[in-house]
Amino acid sequence: MEISKLSRNTSHLLKHLLNSVLYPISHPPIPSLGSILFSPVTHPSSHPHCYTSFCTVSSSGFSSDCSTTYNPSAQYSKVLSFSGLTRGCRRQSLNPYFVITCNRSWFRRSYSSSSFDVYPNSKMGVVNGFRRRQIPSQIHAIINLVRCNGDDMETRLASLNVKLSISSVEVVFRVLNREKASTLRFFRWFNRWQPELGRNSDFCSLMINNCGILNDYDAMRCLLVEFSGNRICLTAKAFEFLSVTPVSKDMMTESTERVVNLLREIGGSCYGSGVYSLVDMFSVLGSFDMAEFVIRTTDRKVSYYTVLIREMCRKRDFKGAIAIPDVMRREGCNPSSQTYNFLISNLLKNGESSDAFQVFDEMLQKGCPPDALTFEIFIYHYCRLGEVASAFKLLDEMVAKGLTPRLLTHAAFIKGFFNAHQYEKAYEYVVGSSDLYSISANYSLLASLHRKGGNPVVAQNILSEMIKKGLRPNFMLYRKVVKHLSKTGREEFATELEEQFFQLENP
Repeated sequence: MEISKLSRNTSHLLKHLLNSVLYPISHPPIPSLGSILFSPVTHPSSHPHCYTSFCTVSSSGFSSDCSTTYNPSAQYSKVLSFSGLTRGCRRQSLNPYFVITCNRSWFRRSYSSSSFDVYPNSKMGVVNGFRRRQIPSQIHAIINLVRCNGDDMETRLASLNVKLSISSVEVVFRVLNREKASTLRFFRWFNRWQPELGRNSDFCSLMINNCGILNDYDAMRCLLVEFSGNRICLTAKAFEFLSVTPVSKDMMTESTERVVNLLREIGGSCYGSGVYSLVDMFSVLGSFDMAEFVIRTTDRKVSYYTVLIREMCRKRDFKGAIAIPDVMRREGCNPSSQTYNFLISNLLKNGESSDAFQVFDEMLQKGCPPDALTFEIFIYHYCRLGEVASAFKLLDEMVAKGLTPRLLTHAAFIKGFFNAHQYEKAYEYVVGSSDLYSISANYSLLASLHRKGGNPVVAQNILSEMIKKGLRPNFMLYRKVVKHLSKTGREEFATELEEQFFQLENP
């Protein structure tokens, strides 16, 4: 590999200096500086896919960490100082990274083409499902070390001196999972290296998934005991191996049952979160029969069936979602008003209003009384469509049943009038509010809508009326209105509002 943008004479001189200083007579000369920095060599490990380069990565970039015992970092410093390449670099032990940072234009082409050569057999620039340029060079170095699984792996990982995010750790796991390489030693080292992330649910779930890919259920059991003792919850990432492995449905059912039995044996936080994550994972993948299998073999909880309803509606399987309450009853789990509310809400969001009303009728027939949220869902639906009269009928029916409207129910009416440009009716609704808590929130909401609509003076009048009634406006809203008035050249209104608010604070 040639050094870009260097003159031929300078290149020959630099190569001569490197050959004479870095390598004594017993070491062979090198063809170019680029090959020292980037050429991959076979690691002594017997792993067939194990590659490393003469240089690995430090927290600031590349550092000299050769696969052999020879370490030329000191000689690099002498040569590069002599040739003037270190001018402007920081005063510390020089490593090849500083050549790149100080002479980025010289080595950009070499760096971009060689820093991803740790996967020489990859095609079309894709590495195990990841594009090469999406994986930083530091992550490549970590993947190589974990894959090689050498005796000094922990020491080499620590020498990199890097702090990883969970997303970076996930890349390491996913690449190694595709190669079916164990990540247990990396997991233990990472727990010691970054203990603040050692209790992260995603990180622990990735380790469980690695055990599943390797079919190492003994290690999985030990880890689950440890996680439950630390009250760590699992996510759906822990069980991706059940869906990734191409097996028949019978084998998937058998593997899933084995995992469920293991979770039941361990108990604790891993059981509840693990079962929920299994249901969630299968539902997201559209394997509703597997999700129902998990529910039948564990606990028939309303929250599990709610996940089924959510994903069926997302996949527009409305018939399947509507049938869930009957399935729950057959399984001995009576649906609650929350189940129906969630189903009705999803049907209305997807434009299936007729089915939503049908579910509402079924709810009444099955003896499940609607709550305040049930009425609020329909009221919001009517107000969004501009059918405020129908919404008021539901409000009257709601009050007749002894249910108190929630703040969001009032907000639905106010926004409905405001969006229909019926500002007087929105104001009348706010003034007619009964309880003290809702009237304060309703005033603030109306003032906020007018401010966002470009009417800060109207918003100021509403807040002034609030203060005169002894109601305290939302402080952030008050500051935004004052700022808006000042920006639009209405300083007198802003000053008046500030004085009123001051009197409210200091009676």
